[in-house]
Amino acid sequence: MENPDSINTGDEERLRRLVLRLRFRHLQLLAALRKATSLHAAAKLLHLTQPSLSKMLHEVELAFGQPLFQRTARGLDPTPSGHSAMHGAEMLLGELDRLSRELSSQPPQMLLRIGMPPFVAHSLMPHVLAELRSMSKEVRVELTEGGVPGLHRMLLDGKLDALVTSFASDMSETEGLRFERLKTTRISVVAAASHPLASKRQISWAMLSEEPWILPPQDSRVRRFVNDMFAQAGRMTPNPMIESSNPITNLRFVAAGLGLAAVPQECLRLVENPDAIASLQLRRRLPESILALVHRTDLSHPRMRIFRDALWKASQNKAVF
Repeated sequence: MENPDSINTGDEERLRRLVLRLRFRHLQLLAALRKATSLHAAAKLLHLTQPSLSKMLHEVELAFGQPLFQRTARGLDPTPSGHSAMHGAEMLLGELDRLSRELSSQPPQMLLRIGMPPFVAHSLMPHVLAELRSMSKEVRVELTEGGVPGLHRMLLDGKLDALVTSFASDMSETEGLRFERLKTTRISVVAAASHPLASKRQISWAMLSEEPWILPPQDSRVRRFVNDMFAQAGRMTPNPMIESSNPITNLRFVAAGLGLAAVPQECLRLVENPDAIASLQLRRRLPESILALVHRTDLSHPRMRIFRDALWKASQNKAVF
């Protein structure tokens, strides 16, 4: 059996050699190669010559003590270690960028990078920020709104610290993410209040297949929920008359009588004229989803504890969400 002290010593020595050999320009090269599949393309991104990049790549592989790319006629093909090195380089550069921005503010502030769908940002974030302000004035929030798949990728790449999303139940903790449930949420199918279906009960999905729809893109979880419900009813999902990823915008389209939409129930509080929209009484409702905080497990910082506390207080306020 190996001595744990000797293992730790070996790890420390390996890290010491890597720190002595690896430079930030090497990290920039790895990050550039993740965007470009050849040294020629990476050289353009970094405004350097191809021979100098070839030399740098050789230095990188010497530093790690193994080949990171296979040279092919098409360019560079990353090995599994190469993929890990490129991903790690982007994360390290991202942390350096964050540190630079934290220290450039006066007085210095911790920077917290959060991603969430627009409806969560609109309904929840003002109250989270108010809680944050009351708890600490040393945290600055950088908010990115968008679709969950894209935000998920940004989180894995180290460009975000956490997501707050109501469609996170299929994200795996084995990816280096932690999934913290806040509360359950529901998706409603809505129509204009004047729509004939608004006054009906026990509406089937077969009936809904005959209606014009406003749907989010195919890669969204709401779209997959809707697709599954139509499939279970033996029907194809109608081609949407309008495809839009923002549920707040979609509710305005619904109020204008342009079609049906599936939106998180919380969005109904955010429309200018809620009386113009009706939630349909379905025979089979869309499944519940989960509002969750999703964050990386490889980095811990006081900023995440402060944000988690503020988020928890805001999400449990029934008048808010």
